[in-house]
Amino acid sequence: MDKDRFSNMRLFCGSAHPALGKEIADQLGIQLGEIHLSKFSCGESYARIEENIRGLEAYIVQTIGEYPNDDYMELFLMMDALRRSSATKIHVIIPYFGYARQDKKSAPREPISSRLIADLMTAVGLDRLITMDLHADQIQGFFSQPVDHLTALPLFAEYFGKLEIPDLVVVAPDTGRAKFAKKLGDRLGAKLAIMHKTRPDHNVAEITNVVGKVRGKNLLIVDDMVDTAGSVTSGLAALRNFGCKDIYLATTHPVFSGPAVERLSLAGIKEVVVTNTLPLPPSKHFEGLKVLSTAPILAEAIKRNYEKKSITSLFN
Repeated sequence: MDKDRFSNMRLFCGSAHPALGKEIADQLGIQLGEIHLSKFSCGESYARIEENIRGLEAYIVQTIGEYPNDDYMELFLMMDALRRSSATKIHVIIPYFGYARQDKKSAPREPISSRLIADLMTAVGLDRLITMDLHADQIQGFFSQPVDHLTALPLFAEYFGKLEIPDLVVVAPDTGRAKFAKKLGDRLGAKLAIMHKTRPDHNVAEITNVVGKVRGKNLLIVDDMVDTAGSVTSGLAALRNFGCKDIYLATTHPVFSGPAVERLSLAGIKEVVVTNTLPLPPSKHFEGLKVLSTAPILAEAIKRNYEKKSITSLFN
């Protein structure tokens, strides 16, 4: 692309996922903006914009990774530095929105943490949020600014469509993912099944029933994220008890904390397909893992926002 096309904008990247930021910049045909990020010996974060951005639109890529509190704090400092440097607008791209699972009060005297994050971003000076596959759609309503809620569904549809898996059934791990699973199933010409999940404790899930025909079928489980992989492994046992054949797993956000990698590598899953909304170090790679890039979708969303064009097709 002609870099002069984007002469009135700058794209900056936080320290949480520099590889994705570089890939997005390459897709746009531009260089990342010059910024200095560091930590003081006491643990406090520091950010300084190292080029003139007065009168320009600023875009920040900062996923929320292994250290969510540090990543958010660094993002807030970057936003504040840009606002004080007279950027006209601040667009934030958060591929994986941390704290999204804390979207409501599930017990007395709990915070609604994702709403708090939205309030903090608004207070710092957010003009637009671009994110992908939020854990709960209603988080969009926590923001008074526009939210472009993108999805990895087209990536999964394209990838699994090329595999041409026979007798395929797309499985939602709970009712919350049923809509996403149905859309993916429609694109792949597959039926839908839904697992009934209960959570007796944090990071603990139990599958008690499966709605839909899975006996003798190849299954594709789809979820927005895999954290400790407890839900996935308990779900596999339930599905195999119903007599399924091969099982595939697709998830947008590979959080992979705690015992997740060990569980997935030993689970007998045919293939685990994830996206790069989060960085995956070599220690979190295992046989059968496939990583799809979200950079083309995110870059196209940035381009269309900058050029004041519709991004509706990206939602499809």
